[in-house]
Amino acid sequence: MNVLMVRAKIKEENVADARAAVGKVIQALEQARLDDVRYTASLLSDGVTFIALVELSPDGSHPLAPFPVYAEFVENLKGWYAEPPAVERMTVVGPYQLF
Repeated sequence: MNVLMVRAKIKEENVADARAAVGKVIQALEQARLDDVRYTASLLSDGVTFIALVELSPDGSHPLAPFPVYAEFVENLKGWYAEPPAVERMTVVGPYQLF
């Protein structure tokens, strides 16, 4: 399975907004009850760097792209970044209850 990892440093004054926006995305996913979507976002100990992981669809597309709440989140992120995000594609080789 392929996973997209995004590491993004957020401006300190926007961290609370980013956390709330992640919560809205999670809430929308929980309401949609999509069993085939795997997504997580975490805040590193520096308090400003987020790591997000999402399992890509079998065709390589981003499964959250169709969600309006996610699109709004991504649009807001553009103004919240302290620096350009790092985006990596990964191949999972040994998951245990994460993906």
